[in-house]
Amino acid sequence: MATLTLKGIPATLHEGLKRRALRNRRSLNGEVIACLEQLIAPTERNASDLLDQIRASRTRLTQAGIAPLTDSFLDAAKQTGRR
Repeated sequence: MATLTLKGIPATLHEGLKRRALRNRRSLNGEVIACLEQLIAPTERNASDLLDQIRASRTRLTQAGIAPLTDSFLDAAKQTGRR
């Protein structure tokens, strides 16, 4: 495995990483690696998975009583205050 040394890390970033590592029960090194992996790793999503996530979100919003956006609602919102 390679080794990477970081210099000049702002104190606020260092503290934030330490808090995040504690919260995730990781070492500081492990947390930095996890952050980099999340940032760099390719996200492999297929269209079917994405559509399933969208449908699930719509269902949760509907169950929470939040009406879906429709073309007529958006058109009316655009016209509000224009008359």
